[in-house]
Amino acid sequence: MAKGGVTLKILSILVFSDVLETFTNFCFKKGALPASALQISNPAEAFVFVKTVLLSWFLWVGFLSVLATFIIWSTVLSKIDLSVAVPIASFSYILVPLASIFFLHEKITALRWAGIFFILAGVIFVSLSTKKNESPVR
Repeated sequence: MAKGGVTLKILSILVFSDVLETFTNFCFKKGALPASALQISNPAEAFVFVKTVLLSWFLWVGFLSVLATFIIWSTVLSKIDLSVAVPIASFSYILVPLASIFFLHEKITALRWAGIFFILAGVIFVSLSTKKNESPVR
């Protein structure tokens, strides 16, 4: 069943959702960094790893961000079709690498950027193909 069209308000919410999803991924990465040097070769080491990660406030902020993203995404999906929402909400494919560069000082290779470009091109093609196949609602 076709839902309403994408309004500026829905588009803004989708972009905010992508920013929030990027923030979530950043928080989870920052929460895991203190445990990055730990080895996990037995149950005791696994326990220390989990304990270290669970003590990070970044992890808990990330969980809250997931909850907020879930609420926002559910709201958006109640207003527009999934096949429309997902392609629009693909900005995180660009935002996550950019946040990784600026805040985590990660290096993104040209090959990885090429892969990101191809993923985005695929999302655009899928988005365009769904528009052609939609029939008007009567």
